[in-house]
Amino acid sequence: MDITLVGPGRAGMAFALAAREAGHLVSGVLGSSTAATESAAVAVGAAPLLAGESLGSGDLLVIAVRDSQIREVADRVASRTGGFGAAVHLSGLAPVASLASIEAAGPDIGSFHPLQTLPTAEAGAARLSGAWIGITANEPLRRVLHSFGDSLGAHPFDLPDDAKALYHAAAAAAANFPLATLTMAHDLFRSAGVPFEAARPLVEAVVANAFELGPRAALTGPVARGDAATVAAQLRAVRDSERDWLGPFEVFVEVLARLVGRGVEFSELIDAIEEEPTK
Repeated sequence: MDITLVGPGRAGMAFALAAREAGHLVSGVLGSSTAATESAAVAVGAAPLLAGESLGSGDLLVIAVRDSQIREVADRVASRTGGFGAAVHLSGLAPVASLASIEAAGPDIGSFHPLQTLPTAEAGAARLSGAWIGITANEPLRRVLHSFGDSLGAHPFDLPDDAKALYHAAAAAAANFPLATLTMAHDLFRSAGVPFEAARPLVEAVVANAFELGPRAALTGPVARGDAATVAAQLRAVRDSERDWLGPFEVFVEVLARLVGRGVEFSELIDAIEEEPTK
């Protein structure tokens, strides 16, 4: 596939590097500055494109910019996209219609969202192999994008436009929320004099269990077994040692309690602990 990239940031360059590694041609790169464009073009063996000049032609134009900029960038380049078979953006939230001005110029439009963290272009490119890719497009572009995803070693799946906000929320819950609990664990371990690294095997086992058994079935611990005395001891320890984390700890206890049908029991326990006199 002959690809032109608009937006050589981390996501765009991860896409371009992975595509090149899979045997596709990245023929042009357009960035926000001459320096960024030239540097990115060298990295993927492409021609640097200047603002206002022809984008040339090819199979796929990739718009890899922030969600808030997709429509604006699409409108800016639309008059120069008639030589492309299709155009996609890489957002998991923005609707395909963000590229409507490009569609009016001739190309089919869609979106191609990697469900993966891309911390750097190089690391991101490596992580695309094995990643799941949300694809939003009508035929025949849908089939083309699925085939392209397969060529990267990824797992393409259909993502309806009207499901994107909920999908994006789920991705945030999976990728961001665990970091809040891990930060809390880090601080509690530190106060207990235990290195955070000690939790790595435990955390890795929990994640593995969640995908092997399902997250609800994988739940263990004092809340799951209804051990109110242990949870009370935990709450008091957090209150006395890391009080800033007490509120979040209580919230997570309540969430877990709801999952196992013990919401009322543990809500009453939390209220009782909060009413106790403190040191």
